[in-house]
Amino acid sequence: MESVLSYLSQLLWSGWTSLLDYLAAHVLLCLVPAFIIAGFMSSMIPKEAITRFLGPKASKWISYPVSAIGGFILAVCSCTILPLFAGIWRRGAGLGPAITFLFVGPAINILALSYTGAAIGFDIAASRLILSIAFGIIIGLIMAWVFRKEENTRAAEMAENSVFDQRAKIKPAIWIMFGLLIAILIVGTLQVKGLTQVYARIHIPFEWSGSIGGWLSSLNLTVQGGLLILMLIVIGLTSWKGFENIFEGFSRWTYAALALIGLTILIAAPKEELGSLVIGINGRFIGEMILLLGVVLVASRSFTREELSGWIWETWKFVKQIFPLLIVGVFVAGMAKVIIPETWVRTIAGQNTILANVVGVLFGVFMYFPTLVEVPVAKMFLDLGMARGPLLAYLLADPELSLQSILVLNGVMGKKKTAVYVSLVAVLSTLAGYLFGMFISRI
Repeated sequence: MESVLSYLSQLLWSGWTSLLDYLAAHVLLCLVPAFIIAGFMSSMIPKEAITRFLGPKASKWISYPVSAIGGFILAVCSCTILPLFAGIWRRGAGLGPAITFLFVGPAINILALSYTGAAIGFDIAASRLILSIAFGIIIGLIMAWVFRKEENTRAAEMAENSVFDQRAKIKPAIWIMFGLLIAILIVGTLQVKGLTQVYARIHIPFEWSGSIGGWLSSLNLTVQGGLLILMLIVIGLTSWKGFENIFEGFSRWTYAALALIGLTILIAAPKEELGSLVIGINGRFIGEMILLLGVVLVASRSFTREELSGWIWETWKFVKQIFPLLIVGVFVAGMAKVIIPETWVRTIAGQNTILANVVGVLFGVFMYFPTLVEVPVAKMFLDLGMARGPLLAYLLADPELSLQSILVLNGVMGKKKTAVYVSLVAVLSTLAGYLFGMFISRI
């Protein structure tokens, strides 16, 4: 009995420490801006600005690139992409562009890319971005060619749907704000000398008691990390009070939550030296401060209260939908490190072989995780010894080939189209992982 309790305690402790490390290290300069960007794009960029280029009369040189970037602009996740795909295809979009949109959408979601880069590495994130776009277009073109007779018949029988004739204007301020938000994300995560270099040091005139310092050390947290976790908790409470009924108007809770979000990004930006209370003012902190001021100025001068309310609500909706699942996923992945023997992972996927990459793809099929949760799971397998090639194969296949997605696509497209699509995704993901593994082994 004592051994069982000890093992259970080890599991819970591993999950808990993984969660604390995640909250202190990866969320603030990565996911917080990503959630804000996703909400901004969802509320400010009309879907008609994307879908009108996907009609059957659109040029391939336009429809496929627009399909490829549509998922990024619309910030769709793996669960949202299926009804969007079904809707645009049944209303007359070409099969090829619709398939490209289906594949690329969840793969280059701004949230997934940001978190992948921060948690696993920007080599994996960049490869995921480039290969997802390339594979999405290739798979779309192949599907359109294989089923060209059926699609020609369908296009001839189907009247042009009004969704492809709609126009939507996007005011210049939206693109200015979008650029500022992307810059906040880049400045917060990019590891270059100009951003990481410390230009000044601030000595905090305060001494932590030995008990507090020891307690933080026991949790593998610095003072800065502990403060950031506390800030997240406070932001959660104030956001719930200030954002839940945002369309009824801005309240003191709303302004408090917005101010705390900006303050938290600034707290996360400086470099804490050697776990002490000596704070290094680096280029990252200076850049984030300037960009946040720019966001405040543009938001106050160029957007109405209704537009800002819509932006806040979409961001808050993303947080409520995704963040709880992410917390659970990180905790479970932390516990799984104790359960899964490292030798198993190294034996099955520790080398960059075709079989190892096939295993990575199959794992993505049978072990589907909601958006972003696949990243801490992938990080866990990387820590246990999985090679980076099979890891990329898993990350490419997971958003596309879950059993749920396959069943839904079978109902939308039919067995034949679904079988061809699944086969193409599996083969290209396996090949991509294998070639990526060979490439990085030579660097």
